[in-house]
Amino acid sequence: MSSTFSGIEIGKRSLNAHQLALTTVGHNLSNASVEGYSRQRVNMRSTDPLYMPQLNREEVPGQIGQGVGVASIERIRDELLEKRILAQGDVAGYWRTRDNYLLQVEQIHQEPYDTSVRVMMDKFWEGWQELSVHPEGQAERQAVLRRGEALIDGINRRYDRLKEVRTMLNDDVVVSVGEVNGMLSEIKGLNEQIVKSEALGDNPNDLYDRRDLLINKLSDYLPVTVDNRDPDEFLIHTGGLHLIQGKQVSFLAAEPNPQNEGYHDIVWKDNAELLNTESGKLGSLVELRDSDVRGEIQSLDEMSMAFADLVNNVHRDAWSANGSTGLDFFREYPFVDNLSGNYDRSGDGELDSTYAYRLTGINTLDPATPVGFAGTITLDGAKGPVNIPYTAVDTVEMVVDRINSSDAELTARLDRNGRLELRAGITDGFDNPDFVIRHVEDSGQFLAGYAGLLGGNGPGAAYDWQIPDAVLALRPGGAAYSVSPLSHPSGWLQVNEDLIADPSKIASALSDTGRVPSGGDNRGALDIAQLRHKAVMAGGSKTFDDWFSLAAADIGLKGEIAAQTNESQDLVMKELEDLRQSVSGVNLDEEFAEMIKFQHGYNAAARFVTTIDKMLDTIINRLGV
Repeated sequence: MSSTFSGIEIGKRSLNAHQLALTTVGHNLSNASVEGYSRQRVNMRSTDPLYMPQLNREEVPGQIGQGVGVASIERIRDELLEKRILAQGDVAGYWRTRDNYLLQVEQIHQEPYDTSVRVMMDKFWEGWQELSVHPEGQAERQAVLRRGEALIDGINRRYDRLKEVRTMLNDDVVVSVGEVNGMLSEIKGLNEQIVKSEALGDNPNDLYDRRDLLINKLSDYLPVTVDNRDPDEFLIHTGGLHLIQGKQVSFLAAEPNPQNEGYHDIVWKDNAELLNTESGKLGSLVELRDSDVRGEIQSLDEMSMAFADLVNNVHRDAWSANGSTGLDFFREYPFVDNLSGNYDRSGDGELDSTYAYRLTGINTLDPATPVGFAGTITLDGAKGPVNIPYTAVDTVEMVVDRINSSDAELTARLDRNGRLELRAGITDGFDNPDFVIRHVEDSGQFLAGYAGLLGGNGPGAAYDWQIPDAVLALRPGGAAYSVSPLSHPSGWLQVNEDLIADPSKIASALSDTGRVPSGGDNRGALDIAQLRHKAVMAGGSKTFDDWFSLAAADIGLKGEIAAQTNESQDLVMKELEDLRQSVSGVNLDEEFAEMIKFQHGYNAAARFVTTIDKMLDTIINRLGV
């Protein structure tokens, strides 16, 4: 039966419920500016009434209510919206990082300012043009020397700055891996606390918020998905692999890769397997470091090496005003001291490879003459062997163009004497070194008897870098080669010290007799000046001017795309965050309205308790008097 004091109990429940509701409102107001906080609401429900339907219930007209109680305190969240925000996090992190670093790379080009390498090279060509007009002039030689020094200094500085950006990216990779591991550790700790709270039937809303905030920050670094269907094992995946499974965490590690100049790979700490991620901040950092900035350095290296090699080829054969010859204008440093290019690539103490940069045939070729026979040239490319067929009616120029338009990682050209020249380029992967010709083979006679490059045709006479003394496969009696240069020539190229000490040794004339040419001969200086307009870069279709234009346009376009996409992604994230705030954020006006409502409820409950107290006082103290 109903108790005389049940009214006190009903009032007490109401007081407790409204006090808890007011406390929750205060908690919301206190955390209105806290990042990641979701407003909380007290869900009230009526307490179970007396006299449930059963045979022994008291005969009363209906169930008797027992007041109000707090069913739960829940976060106000839109789970679908939260998943959308999480899915966009790695995209935003990718483009934000890319935009930041590409801006730094753009600034290195210094286009179109007078301090750019392009302007310095223009002045260098102009210096040779002026020397060709006054081939005996010492002032013109001084101008060529100083402009050459300024140009090389500009190339060296560009390399140094690109190297600094790449090193900065690598440092960012290492730091970011540490930050990811730190967040994973925090999430693991929160998981343990949450499981304990849930086991007691609580809703640890603040812990949920802290965990969700960490997950959102984690999604900025790499793409993640969350699975919380199992209350005992909260799961976070990336690329289908577990980052967190309940209390179990798969940490990342940054391990140096010797094949990538010691820069760090991102691997799983447990098994050292490479983490494959192309999105998020980590994916962006690795792509920028190993693709964009590395590509900038490789391209600068390729241009610098081709530039120095071509200038040296002419200057070495030319004569100066004082009768000296055989001098390089730029000092080149070979990768190996072995004259045959032999190198111990495996590190076992045995010479097992050949590092050759340039191979030159013996015979003089006419670009417009048909080769007269058919065959297939096999060269090495980024994805394996590259086959280049030719027929009897193909001209020399057509075969050269076909080589240059293929995927082979080398360039073909006819030098100023009409001899076929193969020059190594840069490589896509880390397994193979830059500026090393790896394989040259011909099933026919174009490279052998016709160009005088190989000693024979077929696999048995092929040039292959994976054996020592591979240069023995070249045509005996004159086929020339040069050893591969030291890595990153754009960082170490210098003007020849002999020319700096004596500028009169700068050559400007060519000799047809092997003797000192006449004082007015300017063909050497003119040949060097004309290199500016010759298609000598990768693919055989780009001049040095084309290279600068394409390099500036390429990085400018990348930067423009990154800036625009980052701006668009910021707008997307802002709209999603605004929508989230409209659902989960603390609205002060709404909280004040709730506070007034619960305050009135509390006051009403207090008044009710007071009234019941008076009734009980009458019964206890006055009844029967």
